[in-house]
Amino acid sequence: MPRIHTKHICTITELREPQKVPARANGQPVAVMKNSGCVACLVPEEASLQEESRTATMADVQDYIARSRDNTQPILDYLKDK
Repeated sequence: MPRIHTKHICTITELREPQKVPARANGQPVAVMKNSGCVACLVPEEASLQEESRTATMADVQDYIARSRDNTQPILDYLKDK
């Protein structure tokens, strides 16, 4: 059975009053269930606007690799022999 990544669920019957579903979930995503299976996920507007999409430039990636080298180098050295 697939994992549902939200703590809030509702049934198809509860969608007769759709405005109550996101209000009860306090702006979090809601899984819509039917016969014990998830048929849809509702994402309220507040939840979709919480975080803007982020993109990394090549310079950002290279900077992160340089900063994390002390943590990753021992692992890379160990994996060379495997």
